[in-house]
Amino acid sequence: MDKMTVDPSKSIPAFYAGQSILLTGGTGFLGKVFIEKVLRSCPDVREIFLLMRPKKGLSIKERLSKILNLPLFEKLREERPSNFEKLIVISGDASEKNMGLSATDRQMLVERVTIIIHAAASVRFNNSLKYAIFANTRATRDICILAQNMKNLIALVYVSTAFAHMNEPFVDEKVYLPIADWQKIIEIVETSDEHTLNVFTAKCLDYAPNTYIFSKNLAEKVIQDYSSSLPCAIVRPSIVASTFQEPFPGWLDNVYGPIGITIGAGKGIIRVMYTNGTINEDFVPVDIVIKIVIIVTWKVGLTTYDHSITDSAPLIVNCTSIKYFTYQDCANVMYTIANEVPFEATVWTPYVIFTPNFVLFYILTMLLHILPAILIDLILKFTGHQPMLVQLQRRVYVASCAVSYFTFHELKCNNANRLTLMSLVPQDNVASFFFDVSTFDIRTYCKNCAIGAKKFLLHEDMNRLDAAKAHNKRVYLLVTIVKTITFIGLLWIIYKWIFFGTL
Repeated sequence: MDKMTVDPSKSIPAFYAGQSILLTGGTGFLGKVFIEKVLRSCPDVREIFLLMRPKKGLSIKERLSKILNLPLFEKLREERPSNFEKLIVISGDASEKNMGLSATDRQMLVERVTIIIHAAASVRFNNSLKYAIFANTRATRDICILAQNMKNLIALVYVSTAFAHMNEPFVDEKVYLPIADWQKIIEIVETSDEHTLNVFTAKCLDYAPNTYIFSKNLAEKVIQDYSSSLPCAIVRPSIVASTFQEPFPGWLDNVYGPIGITIGAGKGIIRVMYTNGTINEDFVPVDIVIKIVIIVTWKVGLTTYDHSITDSAPLIVNCTSIKYFTYQDCANVMYTIANEVPFEATVWTPYVIFTPNFVLFYILTMLLHILPAILIDLILKFTGHQPMLVQLQRRVYVASCAVSYFTFHELKCNNANRLTLMSLVPQDNVASFFFDVSTFDIRTYCKNCAIGAKKFLLHEDMNRLDAAKAHNKRVYLLVTIVKTITFIGLLWIIYKWIFFGTL
């Protein structure tokens, strides 16, 4: 497609034709899906620069090669294999000052980049304040400084989080006052030792539940402050989950959030959760988030072309649930799916108790998680295997406590900008970039998520479903026997205590 013969305002692929994109976070969940979608649906894009660092003994080129071998890229490999050549990896690290870029790479980006997608972030809730600020806040500042030097920049899109303003009863599509002064916080973190920062952390977070939310909250203010000189936008997704449709349903690449809970519950490892089951679970499929990012970039880029528009406020788009259902509803759906698509090597029948009472949660954790884990680990040890369940249950407990803030607070957002943007998608691009909410069936989506978890995370063979179902029947029989013996034992204890006064 020749960009000069097609009006970019009437064609999203035409807009991207000839553009040079800098993508941070290209090795992450969102980043991978962005790469796949742009190279497949905007085939005339000039190039995509990927900021990447060596990891686990792999060079940046080896890491890219490993990523491109994922099943996610099979459709692209079949349709447009030559487009992989448009990926250019550059050495850098978002957590380092100035992104860890060399002078040569920095100059190359300044000369060639026209679009920045800043999706790099550390999403761990228990990061130290220093690392969270470096990776999420200072990195955003450094991206903006780099963008200011770019000669042909038309759009800078920052991927934030819808949870950055949890103190607001209703999150509008606007910039809110930050928790603190981002410039002062960066200075404090850069000049203070770890001990001082540990003391400081509890005092400075204010209403933020963890360092992740705190650092992302400040990063939004960074974007707002630089938007007076840069064409900026902020996209705020909620919990990002498996693909809905593209390039195929159910793809995912990491165990976190609802996916980790689904796997843990499906295997019978997670049996109690500290949460309010009536709270709506807010998630959005990753391919829908990427479509929004692509469309937002298109919109900002077109506005930049039109120099008569002088509004410097960043465009903000909340990208949250397209259909709501509660944690309990989700669990009920997953119970039925577990019978159709069971996980292998389950240790208990899938069932989760939701409780908002922390004391009860702690007691049930000891009874249903820790004590059985100790017993199973003893059996593993005596049979010559490596004990691991107690350690796993400790991690489950820590994770459950870490996410409890989110499971007790329902996210309510204005999505007007998202709806407006979707209505602007040119008719010829509807098939590639529009998504029809009316076709979103929660049960079908959850089933695809379960299949995706089996295939891409647990590496379980779908041809072994009959064996998994047979194993689950044996587990169900064992659980029934254990429950029956326990129930009879309790009745016997009560009987002895009532009629004989002894135990």
